[in-house]
Amino acid sequence: MQTVTLSKNPSFLILGILLVSFNLRPSITSVGPLIPMIRTDLALSNAWAGFLTTLPLLTFATFSLFSARFGNRLGHAKAIFFGLIILLAGTVIRVSGGTWLLYLGTALTGIGIVVCNVLLIPLVKNRMPSRTGQITGMYTTGMTLMAAIASAVSVPLAQGLAWGWRGALLFWSITLVITLVLWYPHIRPTPASTGNIGPILKVNVWKSRLAWQVSAFMGVQSLMFFTLITWLPDMLIARGMSAAQAGYSASFMQITALVGTFLAPIIATRYRQQSGLNLFLGLVYLLGFSLLFPIGNSANLVGIAITGLCMGASISMAYTLIALRTASDQTTAALSGMAQSSGYYLAAFGPLLFGMAFDIWQNWNILIYLMLCSTFLFSFFGYFSGKAKSI
Repeated sequence: MQTVTLSKNPSFLILGILLVSFNLRPSITSVGPLIPMIRTDLALSNAWAGFLTTLPLLTFATFSLFSARFGNRLGHAKAIFFGLIILLAGTVIRVSGGTWLLYLGTALTGIGIVVCNVLLIPLVKNRMPSRTGQITGMYTTGMTLMAAIASAVSVPLAQGLAWGWRGALLFWSITLVITLVLWYPHIRPTPASTGNIGPILKVNVWKSRLAWQVSAFMGVQSLMFFTLITWLPDMLIARGMSAAQAGYSASFMQITALVGTFLAPIIATRYRQQSGLNLFLGLVYLLGFSLLFPIGNSANLVGIAITGLCMGASISMAYTLIALRTASDQTTAALSGMAQSSGYYLAAFGPLLFGMAFDIWQNWNILIYLMLCSTFLFSFFGYFSGKAKSI
């Protein structure tokens, strides 16, 4: 009886959604600061050490395609529960042995994360359709906040508390166990918790122009974020900043992103069309990126703040458009998988392509030009995906 009561409590559901969101980034962002320790301990090359941050993106992109089917078969809440179990298993396995267990566990964490990431959107639309924008803003803000926290505490946990890199990565299993316990009441099969409500609508999102427009929007904003977050510190160091100052600047960008992450979906869902808002974001992006040219640290800092605000708003807008442009929760899940798959493939190759371009021309301004060009694509696809249509 207690399980049924809790599962019908909106506040308890919101708490569960937030807890799930808290677990969707730490296993990725906690790795970066620990790579020197991992590389030394396991005698990894720089290439294999760097692959630790690329592998989750590749698993995201690949398994996004199957997450919707998984959710429709089990029900979204139950599939998310199993996604959390896979994430917990990966978290434990990757610190349990040598190199191959490290990579196997890392791949499993990516699979668990993407199952939850894809299915949270249709679950929110299904369970709380009148609050889609607000809840989307809350859980994307939760993801962004915990991503920043995980980056900040990894080294203190490993060195300050003398837990080593294994203990620092295993630390995040605590929040996973808590989340599993509090999410379990939501997996009871009720009409509101299954993916199959009424007849299943056979909609092939891969044949929809609108679906491709939403997916391209997701892809471009993902490319901009992951490319900039990868190379911005190096660019600032090349201009004379210390490594610590460059790191603080990158963290500052993620902090300002929290504002855009929370507000964008709340504003977006007040209107039938979001085309104007996406074009406005594109204009603000142009201003922010333009201030990243070597025109002084103060101007660069303002540009970083503006860019962070837009990047936070962009990811929330992408998630919100997936919900708004679909007529059923089955289609929402399918579009979520399609959009996130294409987005993460682009995100995985964006930093690599810029690195190749930099090796050729040795000019950091190329990074800014790439961001400016991407902004025009962001605005173009944002305009069409923001129109009041549905798949």
